[in-house]
Amino acid sequence: MAPLLSELASRRQRALADICDTFVPGVDGCPSASRLGVPEAFRTIAEANLRAGELRELDALLALWNGRGTTLVGGGGFRRFRDLSHEERERVLLSWCDSRLPKRRTAFQALRKAATTLSSMLPGEDGRNPAWDSMGYPGPCGRVPNPPAKEIQPHAVDRQTTLDCDVCVVGSGAGGGTAAAVLAGAGLDVVVLEAGDYLDDEDFDGGELDGYSRLYLNAGTLSTADQSVGLFAGACLGGGTVVNFSTSFRTTDEVRAEWAGFGVRAMASSDYTRSLDAVWDRLGVTTDHSQPSRREQVMQQGLEALGWHVDHMPRNVRGCDEAVCGYSPFGCLAGAKQSTTKTWLADAWRRGARILVRTRAERVTVEHGRAQGVEARTSDGHEVTVRARAVVMAAGAVHTPALLRRSGLDNHNIGRHLRLHPVTGVAGVFDEEIRPWAGVMQAVYSDEMADLHAGYGMKLESAPFHPSVLAMYAPWRAARQHHDLMRQLPHLAPIGVLLRDSSEGEVRVDRHGQPVLHYRLNDFDIGHIRTGVDGAARVLEAAGAKRIFSAHKDWVRYEPGRGRGRQGFLDEADRCGWRAGQCVFTSFHIMGSARMGGSPDNSACNPDGETWDAQGIYVCDGSTFPTASGVNPMITIEAIAHLNASRLAQTLAQR
Repeated sequence: MAPLLSELASRRQRALADICDTFVPGVDGCPSASRLGVPEAFRTIAEANLRAGELRELDALLALWNGRGTTLVGGGGFRRFRDLSHEERERVLLSWCDSRLPKRRTAFQALRKAATTLSSMLPGEDGRNPAWDSMGYPGPCGRVPNPPAKEIQPHAVDRQTTLDCDVCVVGSGAGGGTAAAVLAGAGLDVVVLEAGDYLDDEDFDGGELDGYSRLYLNAGTLSTADQSVGLFAGACLGGGTVVNFSTSFRTTDEVRAEWAGFGVRAMASSDYTRSLDAVWDRLGVTTDHSQPSRREQVMQQGLEALGWHVDHMPRNVRGCDEAVCGYSPFGCLAGAKQSTTKTWLADAWRRGARILVRTRAERVTVEHGRAQGVEARTSDGHEVTVRARAVVMAAGAVHTPALLRRSGLDNHNIGRHLRLHPVTGVAGVFDEEIRPWAGVMQAVYSDEMADLHAGYGMKLESAPFHPSVLAMYAPWRAARQHHDLMRQLPHLAPIGVLLRDSSEGEVRVDRHGQPVLHYRLNDFDIGHIRTGVDGAARVLEAAGAKRIFSAHKDWVRYEPGRGRGRQGFLDEADRCGWRAGQCVFTSFHIMGSARMGGSPDNSACNPDGETWDAQGIYVCDGSTFPTASGVNPMITIEAIAHLNASRLAQTLAQR
């Protein structure tokens, strides 16, 4: 590297270290972000996962950070950021947090999340994060002794390769895994392409950093373009079914009727019901392993005190172990979660399907309006050409529309109508120890507010709270305040507000063909979110919380029975705001970006999932949803894939 470029890179890294150390300077004997290696980890993860445009923006920000202008705008006078006292640095950062300019707010939130989450996950010299003891967090469980051997043997590729088959399935999650099993079970020759790796029981240890890095799309760094919603999706063999919370809801009758009215009449048919039943049976869905953890007992207690709806969560597990279940977002240590890796993909492999991992589809080849196959490339750089009679697209609602665009399809609905089920949360602080990371992932839920208006509202659910999750949602107004809040982790009980959104976004592609997600909550949905936050606070208050706080950028909280109570809490939340950089939202349910419908004017695919633009390309993942499902979507995705793959098998049998 040339000396000037080397010096510029060094300055950027110093600026990043200064920022990270302002967020996490080291308090009460805990090391600073720099001592933990956060700036280096931040940079490594960014370079491996951010798009080229995002990296340029980060470099530009860091290059300017220690300039006098940046500090002056932030209220630091004419001195450079690195020359300020810690308190002055905090004020500069907060000027970005509270800025009227959304880009400054979202830059602050992106830097805050990275610095605080990495500081809560990175191991120290002895392999444990030094802050865990101050939080009362035990850390990961470690690998299970003598795990069962992996059943699937992926098809090895060590050179430029051409494969011939009946159907090439792109993606192996809820949609791709199910479609592969149905097609292989019908006697068709199937090739499955998965961009991620094959990871199973022997590879999991419950560690947050390892889990995000190996199992999640973009190592968990993915978000909408304005950073308003953080996005989490699986990126391994089995996709989201490996990392989800095993929550299994059937498509509601109301949503089925709505989608049938959109032109997908099969959704209201007995054929779809049979597909739902087949999925339910193959995954072994029951409520037998839905014993609430202490975290969920608190939620249940509050719901019952209010007289609100509460019920046990149906889950796709067999032999669940409560002692390790809370770590399952980072891979199920007990091997209990019935992911597609354990079920449909294993079925497909037994029936002769060839499964390629670490192989990314680059485009579908189309000639004379019909799919001919897929061009792909392994992580080692080997070209893979798959010649097929049909292609099933199941790369997820982020990458499916991008792949369709790269393949030359130009229907204007491709990428549009994106839905996210945005989630924010409210947490209660209790005198007793809750240990919110422990116990079953999700065991109870409430539909009390599921239908606030015309079938739109939200579910109240809880989920395991590990240090990185608290760091992601927690407000940061000062290093000491954040540190003290993190130390309360064992006493927290969170409630998530999962919105059925009417807001629509879009998946666009950049000049390199990579997906860029744009999304903005509309006022209708913000009204519902506000109602949900109020409802979650009521539940926690009824359960005896001594303090309740939200996921806003400001320290929005109240103590029941004191001051202006919950009304003051909501007023503060409104003052803070509900948009990008003002309130933290995440999404585990990404849907609708290549939706089915009755016409190419309002959909990307016909009612069988075949694209309007090209014959032989079938979409079988969450991007097919005409609108948001309103429930955790795994069962719906698998049922749609089961039905559409069954019809595709019949079509191919007739040719």
